[in-house]
Amino acid sequence: MTVDLRTRYLGLELRSPLVASASPITGDPGIARQLEDAGAAAIVLPSLFEEEIVHDELALDRSLDAGAEQFAEALGYFPTMGENQGVGDRYLAALERIKAGAAIPVIASLNATTPGGWVRYAKRMQDAGADALELNLYHLATDPMRSAGDVEAADLDMIGEVSASLTIPLAVKLSPYYSSFANFATRVADAGADGLVLFNRFYQPDLDLETLDVQVKLDLSQPWELRLPLRWIAILRPQLRADLSFAATSGIASGTDALKALMVGADVTMMTSALLRQGPGHLRRVEAEMRHWMTEHEYESVEQLKGSVSQAAGADPAAFERANYRRTLHSWSSPERLDPVAPW
Repeated sequence: MTVDLRTRYLGLELRSPLVASASPITGDPGIARQLEDAGAAAIVLPSLFEEEIVHDELALDRSLDAGAEQFAEALGYFPTMGENQGVGDRYLAALERIKAGAAIPVIASLNATTPGGWVRYAKRMQDAGADALELNLYHLATDPMRSAGDVEAADLDMIGEVSASLTIPLAVKLSPYYSSFANFATRVADAGADGLVLFNRFYQPDLDLETLDVQVKLDLSQPWELRLPLRWIAILRPQLRADLSFAATSGIASGTDALKALMVGADVTMMTSALLRQGPGHLRRVEAEMRHWMTEHEYESVEQLKGSVSQAAGADPAAFERANYRRTLHSWSSPERLDPVAPW
């Protein structure tokens, strides 16, 4: 039996649901080509950060103000700027190089925390050849004077501004920490998002007890982290508009992981940590595992597989919600080496 892995994401026709998500390796033209050769159906470039754009612009303003106290006739009124490109210009140049050598869609990425003038870079990414844009909302609400409504309103305004500047599709990558996530996801779609990427991983700092310094620590994702996006995609897929795309990210490491994400309703699965650990060639193993399982279980296509275990289609829809809480707690059994515990 021939298995058809084709899928549709953000209106883009993809050869499979395997997408190389934003990471240091996707921004390298040589490795991007290796990812494509190994079977990546699309590539998401590393993020251009709002802070990087703002820093460059502030540095330019300081340079332009450097001669403000000189006489108008002074030859040195304007500082020598040289040929140095800002981080945004370098990003756009890299996007153009990768897009020129790719036969698969290339998705640019903007990582943002506040609305502002940096939004124009979304349009510049489109003009540089991006097939779609992923807007990555990555911030913690740490101001006690800002309510959940204030935070959500600012994020929705930002999404609306970016969406209004584009004619290419827009995906929004979210964290799971909004107070009413299903409601907020609906409003994100209404604000102009063509797809949701679930979820952002927040990188947690650690402490060094000897130096008392805060340590920046990066731990690659593990397969168990897939459970959170599985749950929410299964819940949201039947409830949000039919043309909204879903991407599952965090914990996708194998063909089995990818299949689970598709079965709850994801249109694509995004991989980062597994590719960082095992290299671009790992995509071939993941695709082979998917094809083997689908053949064994008589699935002819990804379209047939998608959403078959969503909240609406599953045999036990409530298992994705509160009803499974008690069952989960009681599913744990103590190791034999421990003394038995009294039943709850």
